Amino acid sequence: MKKVLIPVTNHATLGDTDQANGTYSPELTHAIHVFMEHGVDYDIASIKGGKAPIYGTDIEDDEINNLILGNEEFQNRIKNTIPVSQLNIEDYDAVFYPGGFGLLSDLATNEAFAQLSASHYENGGILGAVCHGPAGFLPIVLSSGDPLLATKTVTAFTREEEIDYGTIEDIPFLLEESLARNAAQYSKVKPWQEFVIEDGRMITGQNPTSAQAVGKAIVKQLGV
Repeated sequence: MKKVLIPVTNHATLGDTDQANGTYSPELTHAIHVFMEHGVDYDIASIKGGKAPIYGTDIEDDEINNLILGNEEFQNRIKNTIPVSQLNIEDYDAVFYPGGFGLLSDLATNEAFAQLSASHYENGGILGAVCHGPAGFLPIVLSSGDPLLATKTVTAFTREEEIDYGTIEDIPFLLEESLARNAAQYSKVKPWQEFVIEDGRMITGQNPTSAQAVGKAIVKQLGV
């Protein structure tokens, strides 16, 4: 059985504010739903381990989100995430970073996950991310000393979407600008439209609408 590692944030607020945050639930659940449909297993991990903060759990008309949130095994894994120190990256066939604003405050600079993802990628693994998830790629440096993003075309949550969502003043940094500086190319479409880029074994999606499509692209590359 193929298996995906899902790093999630331990940071429970929007930046330095007191606004509850973490991982945006639909970006996690829609991808997991795709994995489950294709018989792909998953582990959820975080820097510290333990219960991971999530938001967007009260969207009444999101049937997939509600279905996965009601899954007992999912609840057990999100409440008991594996600490990064206990991971063996060789156990996984892909790594998927869901978004939410929380990871801008921890995974975007975390060297432990970055080193695991670098090793995974250099050994033929798949890296996927959606919305703010590509922030997890920023600290990844390959064994050559080159940043992973230096040769990659990516997408992620846009400046326009930050403005629409009302978060432009509270985020720790603007992801679009960081990716435009660090990646070979950053691309985007109009706000809130599904958009996915596959650059070899790196898969990125622009916004929450793109989470399912990123999941599908991952399982396709896994060959299941």
